Amino acid sequence: MFFSSDNLALVAAQAACIAAPATGLPAWAQRFRTPAWALVLPLSIALVVAAIELAPSTADVLTWIALILVPVGCALALGWAARGARPGLAVLAAVLLALAWADPGDRAGQLATTLLIAGSAVTLGRLLAGVAPLTLLKAGIVAMAAVDAYLVFSNRLQAPNAVLVAASPGPGLPQLQSASFGDAGLGYGDFFAAAVVGAILAAQRRPQLAAAVLMLAISLAWDQLFLVYDVLPATIPPAVTLLVCEVWSRGRPRPRMRA
Repeated sequence: MFFSSDNLALVAAQAACIAAPATGLPAWAQRFRTPAWALVLPLSIALVVAAIELAPSTADVLTWIALILVPVGCALALGWAARGARPGLAVLAAVLLALAWADPGDRAGQLATTLLIAGSAVTLGRLLAGVAPLTLLKAGIVAMAAVDAYLVFSNRLQAPNAVLVAASPGPGLPQLQSASFGDAGLGYGDFFAAAVVGAILAAQRRPQLAAAVLMLAISLAWDQLFLVYDVLPATIPPAVTLLVCEVWSRGRPRPRMRA
């Protein structure tokens, strides 16, 4: 049986992205509603892989984008996007950034990096669930997982991903484009997929905590494939969790109404 405490820490953080998102959209964002946003999910993997294959320097650009936007996204999660968020909590993102910057190779720095990435994913998930039709977003999650699985099992993801993980915005600067904890690692898209699932459930007023626990169980079962493979697509557990929630919701008996 495969088990890694380092992997468990990252999987738990990914599952928390399902429980964390709140629902609702700022008034200024209402004008951006369009079905096209659902394409962000599958394209976020396919385009990044293709871009790095064609121009490896793309990874350096992505590290700078992550360095700038991930702390901002985490601050927005703590101040607005997550359940229990308060404006005053947004300053904690600066503390996390300082930890990630000071000790990037230490467990404290790795944990801070993971929390920054998870927080920013929660913000993106809530925004995306507000500007795209939920039905299309669900299809986008499944499509994202399918693209991820194809790229991993065809060995087309590993090389571009290694370039992205190794890229740095500069000497001593934190690398916020992916999360690592000990010997385990998760990409930004893995947290993003889970956060979108959580935001969909939040918008539909479905139990997110139960879904997060379900995803953790599914992830631990899915990770048994590490006995056979060195790399697994970590967007599969969020997609399976969403499908299970859909089947469970459709199978529930509807309450009878008296006239």
